[in-house]
Amino acid sequence: MRARLGRYLPLVIIWLPLLINAAHVVGFTAWTTWLSFTPSDLLPEYSWAGVRSYRAVLRTPSTEIAYINLLLYSVGFVGVSTVAGFVLAVLIDQRIRIENLLRTIYLYPLAVSFVVTGAVWSWLFNPGLGIEKFVRGLGWSSFHFDWIANRDYALWTIVIAAIWRGVGFAMALFLAGLRSIDPDLHKAAQIDGAGPWRYYLRIVLPGMAPVAISVLVIQLQYAIKTFDLVRAMTGGGPGISTTLPALVVYDFMFQRAQLGRGTASAVLLLLSLLVVLVPYYAYAHWRARKDKAHG
Repeated sequence: MRARLGRYLPLVIIWLPLLINAAHVVGFTAWTTWLSFTPSDLLPEYSWAGVRSYRAVLRTPSTEIAYINLLLYSVGFVGVSTVAGFVLAVLIDQRIRIENLLRTIYLYPLAVSFVVTGAVWSWLFNPGLGIEKFVRGLGWSSFHFDWIANRDYALWTIVIAAIWRGVGFAMALFLAGLRSIDPDLHKAAQIDGAGPWRYYLRIVLPGMAPVAISVLVIQLQYAIKTFDLVRAMTGGGPGISTTLPALVVYDFMFQRAQLGRGTASAVLLLLSLLVVLVPYYAYAHWRARKDKAHG
């Protein structure tokens, strides 16, 4: 009995939570998808209404603005945080004395929640509390920095806050990738007369392609699901100028009490995630087969 218990207990401990989580995710995803095809408002209704909710969501001005904002936000946040993370990783990889201190400083933002990050950055960008007031207090009375209150620039304040929080994550992954490169490659490049720029561009970057793709996919996933940061910084304003898809879901479900349209928005958000994740998993599967074929 004890031998059987020792054999099957680990399987029960591992598989039971996995099955429960899988049932939870798949079950609620299926339920949400079904509700998106019903005329549900305040309470769920299970009669078929077709794609009526999807048409209504796609015709809403906030949805169009949200996905345009998502494109701009993703390009700014993912692009800058990835490039800056790689540059910081290269600098730290030079075996400097204060490496541990710098890694701690760059990784510290990850320990701060999105809500706290949004609140702090909203104070900094607030014309009456933050940078503008500080600079004017130094005597520069004509200084203006009201981006967070300007429809044309408010989105970029969110991009800046997101970069501050995400660059350390990219740096950590790139640094791990740099440390995994064979040191003999660097010595061989030095012997062949390759300078630092050629070494990193011709040897390091191609060898770190899987790491770079992982960073891009994870950061894109964060960008698509962003809610807390925008909610804490601007609430989607001024007006709806900083609205993102996750805020559209929240608006339909909890502010307008339109459950059918809210679930339709959630399904569209899920499809946005799948646009990122499916190609990544296809690439990972192709690379695994290629590596296996080459031994």
